Amino acid sequence: MGIKSFQGARKVQANTTSKAEALKVSDYMTRNLITFKPEQTVEEVIQKLIQHKISGGPVVNDKNELIGMISEGDCIKQISDSRYYNMPFEQNKIEAHMVKNVETIDGNLDIFDAANKFIQSKRRRFPIVENGKLVGQISQKDILKAAMNLKGQNWK
Repeated sequence: MGIKSFQGARKVQANTTSKAEALKVSDYMTRNLITFKPEQTVEEVIQKLIQHKISGGPVVNDKNELIGMISEGDCIKQISDSRYYNMPFEQNKIEAHMVKNVETIDGNLDIFDAANKFIQSKRRRFPIVENGKLVGQISQKDILKAAMNLKGQNWK
């Protein structure tokens, strides 16, 4: 006598035709951001990065329009350059050291498409801009949090 597989009675779902709603970047992005101004010094940025335990952030003007990104790596490069050329780095404004050509991401983008974009671009964070204003930022860690919330669900 062979062994039969038994799954038991199956529940009939009330609405089996509805598709699970896609998770959007805007569902997981950080809205309350630590931002920087272009006239801040590298030293001020380093202090904020350490204080808030972040690795970088957006640089905005007075109208909250995104004009660049500054990271730990940008600050480290400035420290290294200032030591090499024997010049103090405290007086340097971040405007000269930030990344100005910033790639943004759409808040309506599916979280899995955003994960793929992270893989392709090798970036740690993407700002989200709506109507010319910075509204949030999605990081690799936010993508990981989204994945953990989906644990045990269907990945379709």
